[in-house]
Amino acid sequence: MKHSLQRPLLAALLAGLALASPLTPAATEQDKASSAILLQGFHWNSWNYNYGWYANLAGKAADMQDLGVTHVWFPPPSDAGSNEGYLPRQLNVLNSKYGSEAALSNAISALNSRGIKSVVDVVINHRVGTANWADFTNPSWGCGAVVSNDEWAGHCGAADTGDGYSAARDLDHTNATVQTDLKSWIGTRLKNVGFSGIRYDFSKGYGPSYAKLYHDAMAPNFCVGEVWTNLDFNNVDAHRQQLMSYIDGTGGTCAAFDFTTKGLLNQALSAGEYWRLKDASGKPAGAIGWWPQKSVTFVDNHDTGPSETSSNGQNLWPAPADKVMQGYAYILTHPGIPTLYYPHVYDWNLRGAIKTLISIRTTAGITSTSPVTINAAQAGLYAATISGSANQVAMKIGSTDWNPGSGWTLAASGNNYAVWTKGSSQTCSVNVSFNIANANTAMGQSLYVVGNQGALGSWAPASGFKLAIQGTGANASWSGTAALPCAAAVQYKYVKYDGSSAVWESNQATSSGNREFTTSSTSGAAMTRGDGSFKF
Repeated sequence: MKHSLQRPLLAALLAGLALASPLTPAATEQDKASSAILLQGFHWNSWNYNYGWYANLAGKAADMQDLGVTHVWFPPPSDAGSNEGYLPRQLNVLNSKYGSEAALSNAISALNSRGIKSVVDVVINHRVGTANWADFTNPSWGCGAVVSNDEWAGHCGAADTGDGYSAARDLDHTNATVQTDLKSWIGTRLKNVGFSGIRYDFSKGYGPSYAKLYHDAMAPNFCVGEVWTNLDFNNVDAHRQQLMSYIDGTGGTCAAFDFTTKGLLNQALSAGEYWRLKDASGKPAGAIGWWPQKSVTFVDNHDTGPSETSSNGQNLWPAPADKVMQGYAYILTHPGIPTLYYPHVYDWNLRGAIKTLISIRTTAGITSTSPVTINAAQAGLYAATISGSANQVAMKIGSTDWNPGSGWTLAASGNNYAVWTKGSSQTCSVNVSFNIANANTAMGQSLYVVGNQGALGSWAPASGFKLAIQGTGANASWSGTAALPCAAAVQYKYVKYDGSSAVWESNQATSSGNREFTTSSTSGAAMTRGDGSFKF
């Protein structure tokens, strides 16, 4: 199977054919040029906080907003047979070692009041019984919930649809009762407590179509799966393909953590093999080189890395502790959705350096789909130029000296990393995401935002801001992020344009007849225009 880099191209082609079956507007950050910054809001030892971890997160809501975080990934919230929550027991009981259900709700509300969404860690590959191997309660399931090749002798379900997990009972996702109860738990119980995003644990343990089934029950803003498999440095594309296959299996509704990039960064940082970060086609060698829109990058997490210090925690596949800022210089300047790790921010005293990199990313308008030009990838050096919607960023990691040349301003630097910007210090700009559906485009037409700003074409469709289609069909949604001046009174309309003739949407109920809003006065701020449908 060819990798899924071809799928967005195919979608654009099909859209031009104006297929008859329209798609609904994109629901997740993975379906647009995303500016999201995910924070993993826990580590392996967070449960050992006297049931106060949720209160700790609530107390940091303002600080997370200041840092630039848009989404926080919570640990598994249900009652469990393990301290960390990864052996779920009574799914519908939302009291755990991290705190009570009330404390959980308070933490989610505190984050929400700061514009930060909450992502729940969904552990549904396996489950433990209340008192023994498989006496499942709340919800109650019989032996048919356990796959036929599980270690428990009492199993009576169908064959497993993925890899096995010996520490608990593998669940049969073909079972109608299991499906119904999991949809209710995810789509009602967890959603009602305030979660609006999903992180799937052990995603290789069951067919990805079931991830879509449960995704659809919640209709989340954010969805990502953990597909962690062995990385053969002599066959990196096979590893990337596993991630693509998972994404495809979910119908594109969920992203995948970019474990390929994680492994390549580990090797580059530990052995100086920075050449591994560039593939044969000249693109980033991880999943972000094939489908960055559906890739979530990270330096370490609760499994791969340490916790409060470099000497405790899981440490199953850690980045070199003294080089993690090189990792952040990479993921925070590159496409994909970057993930911050709680200990790095709050325990390792790296918050200031990480915030500087986030500010550079935000001000430049770098998103999950921003283009990358790799300038150097060799022993001891990786360097690249990334084009944001507002300006460009250049970066290098490794011990070898490099700079992008004249016209650049050094914006951040540290031990063997540096980041430069071009033009960002002279311009106050705001990143505005435009989203609209049901434009009924015909073959050859694209959708543009045309308005009174230079970036919107100054009312000339040929110079307007071209949006990207999200899906297929005449009525697919369109989106894109443009850099507009701060504190600007913006007027605009959506226009269907084929390169020669323009079809403008009709007037709005405003004095000008145009869509109107005023941009933020804060440079680098992010705004979203959810404009519903094209007005005929």
